[in-house]
Amino acid sequence: MKHLLSALLVMTLFISCKKESNNSSEAPSEIPYVAKNEKEIEKYVAEKGLKGIKSESGLYYVINEPGTGAQATPQSNVTVAYKGYFMDGKVFDQSDEKGISFGLNQVVKGWTEGISYLKEGGSALLVIPAKLGYGGNDYASIPGGSVLIFEVKLISVN
Repeated sequence: MKHLLSALLVMTLFISCKKESNNSSEAPSEIPYVAKNEKEIEKYVAEKGLKGIKSESGLYYVINEPGTGAQATPQSNVTVAYKGYFMDGKVFDQSDEKGISFGLNQVVKGWTEGISYLKEGGSALLVIPAKLGYGGNDYASIPGGSVLIFEVKLISVN
């Protein structure tokens, strides 16, 4: 079952790169969940006492360990161990300690950006707003507009 969930997440991460239907003249701030996500993330960060960085894209990340090996880039193929959960702590998927391998150009934007801040052996907490995740679309057990939290460890840049 755990392998099935991991396979589902990988498929979800790959498929999620599709564009949400959106009026091209509509600014991202006009998408209903964007402002809601920003407030949710601010509250979560404050409640948890997280000391991290909010990137220009809206990704909030905390580097626990930067790593010392090869630097990941948005084009890298990587092996990552992870645990993904919602803001309420409910886990929706996780890998085993051996991790899974994939191209960073095949996953949600929040992973592509966040993992590229790490070197091999590094770990981080990624707080991904929906606009960098699955957008407003429901996917499997993940409701549209959801903020996703991932604890990630970059095992290797392949």
